[in-house]
Amino acid sequence: MNRKDFISLSGLGFLGLYACGTSNLMNNRKPLAIQLYTIRDAVAENLEKSLERLAQLGFKQLEIYGYEGKFFGKSRTEFHTILKNVGLEVISSHHTTGIVHNSKGTLLNDWEKSVEDLHFIGSKYMVCSYLFEEERTLEHYKKLPELLNKSGEVTNKAGIDFAYHNHDFEFEKLEDKTVYDFILENTDFDLVKMELDLYWISKAGLNPLDYFEKYPKRFPLWHVKDMKAGTKDFAEIGNGTIDFKSIFEAKEKAGLKYWFLEQDSSDKDIFESIKISKNYIDNHSYFKTK
Repeated sequence: MNRKDFISLSGLGFLGLYACGTSNLMNNRKPLAIQLYTIRDAVAENLEKSLERLAQLGFKQLEIYGYEGKFFGKSRTEFHTILKNVGLEVISSHHTTGIVHNSKGTLLNDWEKSVEDLHFIGSKYMVCSYLFEEERTLEHYKKLPELLNKSGEVTNKAGIDFAYHNHDFEFEKLEDKTVYDFILENTDFDLVKMELDLYWISKAGLNPLDYFEKYPKRFPLWHVKDMKAGTKDFAEIGNGTIDFKSIFEAKEKAGLKYWFLEQDSSDKDIFESIKISKNYIDNHSYFKTK
């Protein structure tokens, strides 16, 4: 707005309406979020500086990992203070089952305390992030839906949604269907959502759009990362083969609420990769609308 327009609008009493409209426009932009595992090496060296660096790059929201009764060695109060100081909020947190590695922070080890601590820092989701290789047996798969449902019952009481995050092994057959379909069909819609990793489902040779059609509104969380042609290695967003435009155009069918930039590894400095992905996101509007 130029000076002349500013004065005219002020005199007519429209400036407040203009500001309100601008505010609404900004509120319709989805804040940039990242899975903190992307910079795990930097976090291990210095948590606060790593978070500050993300904030300086324009990130506002996080999905975290590694809770084991503390957050990166910090009490929940200490961690919450750090988040407030750098201007970041935790949307979601990753946890393993505890079936094999039964450490604190897992679904089977004092889950209620984990939920209490994540509620304290304001997390909206808690996610079963990974099945260790020893857990990928017919016996464990058959029991998994019950464990996920029970975990979701506990989180829901605290106002936190629960979800399951995939890799590619879930798209292998379990008797007459894939493990992923088995989980979807044998868990309660209200208790267990899905965090769809767009890289891993694409690497498995399947189309996310098919799953959005088959299980609508079940995918409120996404991991967004790209896949190199040929090698299928991890790539910066926009430097690979995944058709993000068509996927994001189906976000309402999927039930998308939040998505997280992630890159498990890079052939560059990881912060350089993050900048490349962020630049691509900034230049493509379909990433930003709710």
